[in-house]
Amino acid sequence: MNAHNIRLRLKESDRTYTITMHLEILAQLPELAARRFAGASYFIVADSNVRRLYGEALLEKFTQRGMNACMLDFPAGEQSKNFKTIHALHTALLENGIRRNSIIVALGGGVVGDAAGYAAATILRGVRYIQVPTTLLAQVDSSVGGKVGIDHPLGKNLIGAFHQPAAVFIDPTVLRTLSQQEFRNGLAEVVKIAAALDKKFFEFLERNAGRITKTNSKLLMEIISRSVKLKAAVVQEDEYETGLRKALNLGHTIGHAIEAGMRFAFKHGEAVSIGLAVESRIAVQMGLLKQEDYTRLVGLLRALKLPTKFPLVKSRERFFSALALDKKTDGIGSTFVLLNRIGRAAIGVHVPREYIEQAVL
Repeated sequence: MNAHNIRLRLKESDRTYTITMHLEILAQLPELAARRFAGASYFIVADSNVRRLYGEALLEKFTQRGMNACMLDFPAGEQSKNFKTIHALHTALLENGIRRNSIIVALGGGVVGDAAGYAAATILRGVRYIQVPTTLLAQVDSSVGGKVGIDHPLGKNLIGAFHQPAAVFIDPTVLRTLSQQEFRNGLAEVVKIAAALDKKFFEFLERNAGRITKTNSKLLMEIISRSVKLKAAVVQEDEYETGLRKALNLGHTIGHAIEAGMRFAFKHGEAVSIGLAVESRIAVQMGLLKQEDYTRLVGLLRALKLPTKFPLVKSRERFFSALALDKKTDGIGSTFVLLNRIGRAAIGVHVPREYIEQAVL
């Protein structure tokens, strides 16, 4: 299967990088990196799971080519996305001789991409990094666009930066090692992108929901490619999320508050799936969305075996405190991205607390 190459051109910073998608591209990564970043030293950052699955083999391929490379890792899981991990990465990078012309390789899912990217943004006032996402969620969403960061005890992704990767390499075949839960976790972001931006893509997902599996590489290549093209187009227009890019926060206001309120007992995609359903119910209540579109959205989420019901949060106040601290809040009150219809979202909608309380009962 031929490679899919998407060029992302950033208007504000006048930079361009390529997102390359190809089956088995992970095995070719050292060769591709050597062509693009000649003479660089490489620091592969992975979590403890990905190091075992792919990291050690990738490091060996770098060293077999005579390239200067080393491996750094941290414990897998959202709980590692914090200052402690960043400090440990900074220390290891400095001790292993990182320079301004070095390349950090973020090999893993969204947590690895966010943490390694944030380390790259802050070490030596910024070094280059490449994204090599190994989960569906990271491939379709978090690896593209340069949003990097860590969590704070008061909320998710409250500490971070915009630091664009030098390249992104996507290999759908690595998804075969994901658990079914982790695979479905990524499908939530696919639904979000389609619901917010592209009615035809949403319809494509509806028609093919029963065929989407982690081993159907041909279909996954189509889904990942369409998702990435949509996100790349948005990032090109709005790199720093001041307007259009906010549409990609659909489902995330409630979703992030669920994650923080439940102390990250839910995976990100699961929380976003619930957020999509709850926020769309709010949109129906406010007269912004037709009931039939809400029914279609929830139907697709359920067809993909994603959750749609608000969980029994142990502390409702913790949930609402996290909601108030959401970085999308503008100082006046809770603001949401809400669906107008399938394929189109309204940005910056003020939602009174009573609507939220009704929707999360």
